[in-house]
Amino acid sequence: MTDVQDLLEPEFGALDQVMIAGRLEPGEGDPFDLLDKYTLKPFCRLRAANAAQVTRTVEAAHAAFRAGAPGPHDRGEILQRTIPRVLARQEEFVSAMVREAGFTRSDAAGEVKRCLETLRLSAEEARRLSGEVIPLEGAPGQSGRIGFTLRVPLGVIAAITPFNSPLNTVTHKVAPGFAAGNAVILKPSSQTPLTAMLLARCLVEAGMPEGFLSVLQGGGDVAQALLADERVRFFAFTGSTEVGRAIQEKAGLRRTQMELGSIAFTLVCADADLDRALPKIVNAAYRKAGQVCTSIQMLLIEEPIYSTLAARLADRVEALSFGNPNQPDTFVGPMISEREAIRVETWVHEAIAQGARCLAGGRRQGAVMAPTLLENVSPEMKVGCREIFGPVMCLAPFASLPEAVERVNATPFGLASGLFTNHIGEALRAALSLEVGGVHINETSSSRVDLMPYGGSKDSGFGREGPRYAVHEMTEERVITISTL
Repeated sequence: MTDVQDLLEPEFGALDQVMIAGRLEPGEGDPFDLLDKYTLKPFCRLRAANAAQVTRTVEAAHAAFRAGAPGPHDRGEILQRTIPRVLARQEEFVSAMVREAGFTRSDAAGEVKRCLETLRLSAEEARRLSGEVIPLEGAPGQSGRIGFTLRVPLGVIAAITPFNSPLNTVTHKVAPGFAAGNAVILKPSSQTPLTAMLLARCLVEAGMPEGFLSVLQGGGDVAQALLADERVRFFAFTGSTEVGRAIQEKAGLRRTQMELGSIAFTLVCADADLDRALPKIVNAAYRKAGQVCTSIQMLLIEEPIYSTLAARLADRVEALSFGNPNQPDTFVGPMISEREAIRVETWVHEAIAQGARCLAGGRRQGAVMAPTLLENVSPEMKVGCREIFGPVMCLAPFASLPEAVERVNATPFGLASGLFTNHIGEALRAALSLEVGGVHINETSSSRVDLMPYGGSKDSGFGREGPRYAVHEMTEERVITISTL
């Protein structure tokens, strides 16, 4: 059962360990098995942190922050030195994600590549953290007075991260948090804890000072214990809207950053270049088995090209390889659990019974759901009004762009939308009307570059990821004035 040791160096330590203030020690909470997401068999056993360990972790992080973080240059250097360490362990990271997340090897390699970029960007932001000069003398009676602002860290930050991006989303929270001068406590998904611990080891080896990084394995009880401790001043969470609401309620006046659920739409107008759009659409809908908040769930197609595009998509989706994520040509691997795959299969069959038509896929084996394409989907069906979070894309025609925009805005979510058109005026009008955090013209809803601001509106959350923007979220502005007369 412990052949995961083949993925990790022997000196890494026992699999039942947590990291408190940069040091490994045995977890003292409940044990839990980690499943290979394709075979559905346990391949190692871990142990969660208990309440006492959570308290000690917060105490250590708080003490380290009070003692003072390294300076901005040194923080940048530590993050920069982490990059070659991650790169040297690329195969370990890929192998771990294939097993614990069910990622295909190409999806896992993409996670590593993006992690390296996020570390680089965060290192740069650490070195250029700054405020601005305030023109106080522009106000009456303020002659001889100058003022400026500084960005100062918040203190102890808790990062609660999901299974569907076990490396890069973790990096998007940990690296900017430390770049800003905070002490970070990471609670990764209990479905994908190994990848997070591998990253933590790289950071510690690169010089992360004692107390500024901890990793607590476990489930909701660990998150609850962190929420109960008032010394934790900021919560960065990526996950479902329901859990996000619960965290926000318990956080009270403490600050949060929430990247929550979505029903992601992409719109294709009749004048779009379909040869360029097609591969982007298929990749955005089915990478990571559709388990991305911005995976295309609803593809709205202008009526004149609907039949043509639907037929071309059906051929492409039916040809996608799916199954064993270790096979180099596999495009869609297993979902995070058999239970989730059964849920998606059930929603698809319910939609078909209610009048939807299956153009491709619709089959399941174990945790693997075949890439599926549906049409005749109404907003009342579960696949039309709830987040699928699986390898299913639904097609619907629209008569005019304002009609399509209205359908997007009718949902309670608003994370990102894509729009394919060559009419710049129509595109910009739609971008201003869509109630979402990001609009990507001639790209899909899932288009993301790690340096951009990323986050949602409405029930999709608030706050922004992207190192520059996350550093801003994880600091507060302090005004300083000096009277010279």
